[in-house]
Amino acid sequence: MQDIALRAGIGLVLLCAAASTGSPGKAQGQEQKTAAQQFKNIQILKDVPAEQLIPTMQFISASLGVECEFCHVEHQMDKDDKKEKGYAREMMKMQSEIDKGHFENKLEVTCYTCHRGSPHPVGTPILSGKAEMPAGPHVQKDDDASRSNLPTADQILDKYLKAVGGAEALLKIRTRVQKGSIDVLGKQNAIEVYSEAPDKRVSISHPNGGSSVTGYNGQVGWLTIPGGVHRMTAPERESANLDAQMYLAARVQKMYKEFHVHAGEEINGRATYLVSAEATDGHPEIQMYLDQQTGLLLRLVRYTQTPLGKNPAQVDYRDYRDTDGVKIPYEWTLARPNGAFTIHIDQVQQNGPIDPKLFEPPSENPQSAH
Repeated sequence: MQDIALRAGIGLVLLCAAASTGSPGKAQGQEQKTAAQQFKNIQILKDVPAEQLIPTMQFISASLGVECEFCHVEHQMDKDDKKEKGYAREMMKMQSEIDKGHFENKLEVTCYTCHRGSPHPVGTPILSGKAEMPAGPHVQKDDDASRSNLPTADQILDKYLKAVGGAEALLKIRTRVQKGSIDVLGKQNAIEVYSEAPDKRVSISHPNGGSSVTGYNGQVGWLTIPGGVHRMTAPERESANLDAQMYLAARVQKMYKEFHVHAGEEINGRATYLVSAEATDGHPEIQMYLDQQTGLLLRLVRYTQTPLGKNPAQVDYRDYRDTDGVKIPYEWTLARPNGAFTIHIDQVQQNGPIDPKLFEPPSENPQSAH
């Protein structure tokens, strides 16, 4: 879910935002600024949209397995006191030159290509008894014979829609309130998730006796953070929109232009089909792993594009139960390069009242934040 995915990287957002001359995120409809216009001392990524800078820093952080302070002076992000910051700039220029000179300016070589989660790339092969699969987007390449035996994307997605109860039953659900717990690093806290069709959702978790709120109302997304509110950037809103889709099984074929089908990997002993789609306006690149027998969605992987590479997030769905004529998961785990979180649902109420004020973004004034 989007709230967990963003909170996993919120420390990076807060620290990097300290270098900004404006607010951390820009609301829809406002004039788009470049990174150089909104942030201080930008030398390499000057012309990228300002709201892409933080996701790009998150990509670097995940690729090297480090936090902001590896390159930056804490709370003084614009300073050039650390030599690692200079190295990072040179590495970004090197990556750009390689991709331009050898791959027609496509992002084939990225930070992760060499670093693989380590700040210091290893140039000598490591002897190991186990071979690890490289992380990142991975689609098994099927030969012509195996592809001819696969069902079409429409057939797989139609079975998915039927598996969750069908369009008629699905569209009868207008609101959903879920209550349960979130397991973060072995610690559990209460959480409530409020959803309203077609694409509004607010989740409220309660760490350390307080409240942490993440919301998306179909247009604007936000997170309450220590000292204020973080407004979602465009890439964050795209992911939030996808996660907030109450009618995903009924709408996914209209959200994307073209799908590709492959034999998916086995997930918890279940054979799957992999249905993938490239990013479209307002929707991120996705990979959907659907159970070959039941048709249910077992895994959704989405990729957020940054100027240096793709940030992955993976959601694994379990414990589907029939609830008011539709099947929904009562447990899911979201994983990103910097951690994983599991949500367990104990109670579900559908078509009950939800206070409309929940979907109103709070003021950026800390005192008015949830």
